[in-house]
Amino acid sequence: MVRTKLRNLITDAVMEKTFRTSEKFQEPDIVLTPASFLYSDGENCYFMDETTYEQFALTEEQLGDDRIYLKDGVSLQVLKYNGGPIAVQLPPVVELAVASTEPGGRNDTGSGGSTKPATLETGLQVRVPLFIKEGEIVRINTQTGEFVSRA
Repeated sequence: MVRTKLRNLITDAVMEKTFRTSEKFQEPDIVLTPASFLYSDGENCYFMDETTYEQFALTEEQLGDDRIYLKDGVSLQVLKYNGGPIAVQLPPVVELAVASTEPGGRNDTGSGGSTKPATLETGLQVRVPLFIKEGEIVRINTQTGEFVSRA
């Protein structure tokens, strides 16, 4: 017997199931396709499939916390189940502009590990080194939400 936890890709519900080791299952029709983010209207986020050039929308609820990393033109992967989009897979790192941050001191080099808060163009708040100024482009890790480097 094998005890597993299964997640429903559409509803995100998790359930526990027990199977015999001899049981076989059909593979689901799941495909990852390249797409790019176009825009958001506050309720939906619109994307374009880069292989078929078709546009589709995902709700902000479907995207969850991933929406804070999206800016116009970002390339990503879309998870499709039976031909319909259900989720996105972000790149490991995104480049975003610093919208606002406090100015650093005169001798701030960032080598001491000191950081300051910054708000990026998408509204994401991160801690950046003291030498980062408003308007600079920074790389952010989409898994951890942390500053990686200057772009």
